[in-house]
Amino acid sequence: MSLDGVKFIAGGHSPGPVHEGGLTDVLILDDSMTSEQRSAIERLHDGGGVGEPFDIFASVRATLLPIVVAPIEFVADGIRSQVRVGDGSMLEMSISRIANPVTGEEEEIYIDKPTGFTATRTEMGMALVHRFEGEGMSWDHSGKYAEYSRFDYSGPP
Repeated sequence: MSLDGVKFIAGGHSPGPVHEGGLTDVLILDDSMTSEQRSAIERLHDGGGVGEPFDIFASVRATLLPIVVAPIEFVADGIRSQVRVGDGSMLEMSISRIANPVTGEEEEIYIDKPTGFTATRTEMGMALVHRFEGEGMSWDHSGKYAEYSRFDYSGPP
């Protein structure tokens, strides 16, 4: 089954470095998914031999919050991408390049991570808006670090 174009969000909070565990995690599934697509994404998110990065994040998870099914609006525009869940009251995020503190011009900055497990090249940026409010977890990281990268995952048949 193809998952091309399927929208979902996995996010969480860790009390310290993620690799030390204790992750509180939430999975948000777009309400336009079929039940087969939902099951496939839930299986990936559960980890247990499906591959990176899903297995890694599942291995440090302490708490999985109830799965949310809601409309996800996503505008894919590289470092200027935007996402909202529902009316934006649960999740809203909009990112951009970092502004040079002297000139105000946008800086194009990349991190190359040849052994990265989520991406090997990432563009550094900032969150213009990054708010989440859900059962058991909330944050507002507006104005803080963000990054953007393209990726292509394929899993077990």
